[in-house]
Amino acid sequence: MTLRSDDSDTVPGQFEASLDYVTVRIEKQLLGLPIGRVRDVFMTNRITIVPGSPADIVGLLNLRGRVVTALCLRRRLGYPPPPRFQKGTELTAVGLDHQGEAYALIVDSVGEVMRLDHGTLEPLPGHLDRSWSALATGVHRLPDQLLVVLDLDAVLDLDLQAAA
Repeated sequence: MTLRSDDSDTVPGQFEASLDYVTVRIEKQLLGLPIGRVRDVFMTNRITIVPGSPADIVGLLNLRGRVVTALCLRRRLGYPPPPRFQKGTELTAVGLDHQGEAYALIVDSVGEVMRLDHGTLEPLPGHLDRSWSALATGVHRLPDQLLVVLDLDAVLDLDLQAAA
């Protein structure tokens, strides 16, 4: 599935009051990725492990002729890695670009695209774990759960990762 953030059918100003997210899950937590940053959602089972890389880096993969760094979002958020990182296991990935480099965020699952009102975006709770608050920009309260909006620049900032 390929997502386009430059929808030419959209009337300028039509959705100024909304925020669009691709939703993903890590464990039971619902996370929002700003849709304008998401390039692809895909499955992969061909990751090349890179010895000596940081723990969050799963390895490298080839996506349509482009070398992509695969980053485990579970590890980045402080969850234990899934037991399924074994050769040949199919993984769910979200393709992103950051500072001219291609990345694949390995997630537990990808959900739907959600359009939420700007007015429902709240600041991060003060008691949120420091490692999470460094990687998120806000939250939306949904009827049955909380959507944590990730700051993809911070998630993909490997220097911030080293400092954490």
